Amino acid sequence: MRISLIQLDIAFGNPHMNYAAVANKISEAAATAPDCLILPELWTTGYDLTRLEDIGDPEGEITKEFISRLARQYNINIVAGSVASRNASGVTNRMFVFNRSGELVGEYSKLHLFQLMDEHLYLQPGEDKGLFTLEGTLCAGLICYDIRFPEWVRAHTAQGAEILFVSAEWPLPRLSHWRALLISRAIENQCYVVACNRAGSDPNNTFAGHSMIIDPWGDILCEASEGEEILTGDIDLHMVREIRAQIPIFADRRPDLYD
Repeated sequence: MRISLIQLDIAFGNPHMNYAAVANKISEAAATAPDCLILPELWTTGYDLTRLEDIGDPEGEITKEFISRLARQYNINIVAGSVASRNASGVTNRMFVFNRSGELVGEYSKLHLFQLMDEHLYLQPGEDKGLFTLEGTLCAGLICYDIRFPEWVRAHTAQGAEILFVSAEWPLPRLSHWRALLISRAIENQCYVVACNRAGSDPNNTFAGHSMIIDPWGDILCEASEGEEILTGDIDLHMVREIRAQIPIFADRRPDLYD
């Protein structure tokens, strides 16, 4: 499977500009013929949290129509990062996943809200798992802060997920944590980690970039720099099954004693 990660700067609080930028980036990425591509977290608005009630996407419908059309146009599976999805009960940080036919095959709202960036003041936490299937492969979607919760990741890989798709706006001061946590999640779950971070800055933060693809041994197959970049890499899903058979951690677990 060939996967492209669209690491882009995000226009703060300007969905119109961000939709246009993403359309251009997806067109550019499509030239490398990926099977799948992934976008970063909150790519329509950035962290303009105080205005999400005004600029958030009602029920995510604008984003769903937009990404569905592009998935069909380019015949690409799209893990559409996450957007501020606004409904009657509030705003969630929601990921949408589309197959090549433009069909919505998965959605997930960020479970763990990051208090250090005031997410808990403006967003509602999710209550569903992030499992979905692409090209016959069980995958899981995670959003940024989620990667600090290994038990949440294991809840997906214990059910057979072979790829973890991570969308993020991870700050530059904690770049070392980003890299260490992603590598750890790949090793301990014997799976691929495809992690797409944003580039650039907003009025309050500078972001780390360094999107990457990590294999089930924890080796980084490709990694972006800090700036805008389309990163593309190939993964071999047979490797997941071979490693899980070689070191059978899932069979050797003792969940009855973990509580």
